[in-house]
Amino acid sequence: MVVGCGVGAVARGRVRDDAKGDQYPGDSTVAETLRQVGVLDLQGGVQEHLEHLRLAGVSGKRVKEPADLEALAGLIMPGGESTCLARLLGIFGFEDPLRRAFARGMKIWGTCAGAILLAKTNVGDVSHLGLIDIDVKRNAFGSQLDSFKCEALVPAVHPEPLPLTFIRAPQILRVGRGVNVLLRLDDYIAAAESDEVLVTIFHPELTPGVAFHRYFAHKCGVSTDDGAAPATVSDWNQKSWMRFAPIA
Repeated sequence: MVVGCGVGAVARGRVRDDAKGDQYPGDSTVAETLRQVGVLDLQGGVQEHLEHLRLAGVSGKRVKEPADLEALAGLIMPGGESTCLARLLGIFGFEDPLRRAFARGMKIWGTCAGAILLAKTNVGDVSHLGLIDIDVKRNAFGSQLDSFKCEALVPAVHPEPLPLTFIRAPQILRVGRGVNVLLRLDDYIAAAESDEVLVTIFHPELTPGVAFHRYFAHKCGVSTDDGAAPATVSDWNQKSWMRFAPIA
């Protein structure tokens, strides 16, 4: 079920947290690492995901180098620019360590560009990690001006409609064996998962909704503040993540 869709461009960005360095509120000690969810910090919406993890009561960790993957319960591959992210994975030597972490049980969630990198088939383009049996099509909605927002019911994630933000989004055209569809809109799939991987073509981190971050944490075996909590938080706005990334 989809409610209140509208079209409009959506802008976003991020700055470094000069006051905190590489630390982030909610980062835990080594002893707590197995309860952490990492966010790949190469390019894209890193701070926004870390803020949503905090709001969901989950310990988040910036993943800036391959060694940071050790013992994580889960990894979020954020939205950004998929070609750029793919190159950076190679430049910084992430591909093999990421596959090893995945093989030992680390769950992965790809949002937008992250979903493209995780797909088995990237229609009309080069495929990358191939960790979930889906076909995706890049920039399927058109230009940046064709970005839009809507609400949709995703029963597996939360019983209330959730806010969704699509920014020059891909579309999932097919899912293979062992992959479940979580959300279908019109003639494309917007969210899907296997036992090991979650993919969304939209950006929950750019909305007041934290239900997807709770859902992924539970998929990773990480407890959150309250799985029955409201789908959205009242103290969020589009600049809330910037409280942890002051501009000097």
